[in-house]
Amino acid sequence: MKLVLFLNMGGVNKLQECEVFLKNMFNDPYILGIKNNFLRKFVAFMITKSRLKAMRKNYEKMGGKSPLTQITQNLCDKLNLANNEYKFDFISLYVPPFALDVLSKYEFKQEDEIILFPLYPHHSTTTVSTSLEMMEKELKKLKIQASVRVMDVFYNDDLYNQMIIKHILEKKSHFDYKTLIFSAHSLPLSIIKKGDLYEKHVVKHVEILKKKLKDEFDEIYLSYQSKLGPVKWLEPNTSDVLANLNSKALIYPISFCIDCSETIFELGMEYKHLAKCDYELISCPNDSDEFIEFILNYLKI
Repeated sequence: MKLVLFLNMGGVNKLQECEVFLKNMFNDPYILGIKNNFLRKFVAFMITKSRLKAMRKNYEKMGGKSPLTQITQNLCDKLNLANNEYKFDFISLYVPPFALDVLSKYEFKQEDEIILFPLYPHHSTTTVSTSLEMMEKELKKLKIQASVRVMDVFYNDDLYNQMIIKHILEKKSHFDYKTLIFSAHSLPLSIIKKGDLYEKHVVKHVEILKKKLKDEFDEIYLSYQSKLGPVKWLEPNTSDVLANLNSKALIYPISFCIDCSETIFELGMEYKHLAKCDYELISCPNDSDEFIEFILNYLKI
């Protein structure tokens, strides 16, 4: 058996999971870089308490849940139908389905292979590193003897970028706007200064795509969304870029593979009232045929 496990933070499946998500995320030392466990738990508790009500309201506007889990399940179902070599499943870091539950569904033999596939185009300690460390702990806990392979980040993969360009141009065929914004999830500068590769990867990724799209748009921007708290984060902020727009724009959420609250709610709803001009949001790769083709090809590299 070759089992491919997609790794992601996960999306709230029901309103009751908002608290679970916040608790688990802010107790993650890669997210909240406080070394003292007691102090980190206390700070995580305070953040969860302060943010829970607003988070629930946001999810209510999205229908009570994130689309991430269902879309990822659809992706796995389509991939399982499209090939006979690999079995696909997925694990979330902060909400179900958790690693222990997913791994317990399978009986592993020593000759089996587990392929860990973080659904992040760019590397960050806050996404890829923490997911892989969690998986290492769970595999040891269950004493699974199968071999383990880890798929690398893929922002510079030609087929992946051909897919992005195709999806952007398809949207442009319906909305012939001359401005394109690549919106990436932001990170605190303190994390970047510790050597996190995320900003370098995102900037390189946008440079690759700019070269391919320069004749299609008059202006192409990179901005960062989802800033929290008083500390300095990567800039410019997507909200500020939208507030100063002088022409209609398309937005592509470049750091996400699956639509989630940051795309559907934040970009699709929350920022609408801030924008000086209209904009259209392009969907993430999700369970598209092009993404399926990329995944099956990338596994053979």
